Amino acid sequence: MSVVADRGASAATFEEIGREGGYSRSLAAQKFGSKRGLIEAVIVYLQRRREAIMEASHVSEMPALEAIDNYVESHFSDLNNHLGRSYFMLLAAAVADATSMREAFAASHERVRIWLKALLQRGQADGDIRSDIDPDSAALMIGSLLLGVSIQWLIDPTTDVDRIQSTSIETIRRSFATHPAEP
Repeated sequence: MSVVADRGASAATFEEIGREGGYSRSLAAQKFGSKRGLIEAVIVYLQRRREAIMEASHVSEMPALEAIDNYVESHFSDLNNHLGRSYFMLLAAAVADATSMREAFAASHERVRIWLKALLQRGQADGDIRSDIDPDSAALMIGSLLLGVSIQWLIDPTTDVDRIQSTSIETIRRSFATHPAEP
């Protein structure tokens, strides 16, 4: 992941990954089989890592808007490390090159959409989220917002993601809450 984060997806050859990790090229090739296998392993690893972070934060026990806030904050904090940067570098490369890896990213994003949709539905059932909000569209909107900011950050690393994070959370709260708090 550090090779991708520092030098881009095209630099992630088995030779370079082996060199970076202090192993042989053949060990990386044997473990992952192909570059696609490597990228899929990275996606699965990062998805499981994010789910573990959400579980450790007890997000499932939080009110829905607080859980969404937590997810947004977690997403933005990942932009400040190699893990987040490598994920979005790989995503950008898969989209730019129209590779079949888009399917792996789409599946990962679909898991997030379903999870966010369930949070929104729970919030509606609890009376915390407006009933006129379409949970599916709202979940896709939140995910798209985070993806867009992440790509912007790749393009311009000086982007003030802290301000965008607080604005995003405030906007989501004001738009979705049944009784939005005053700023």
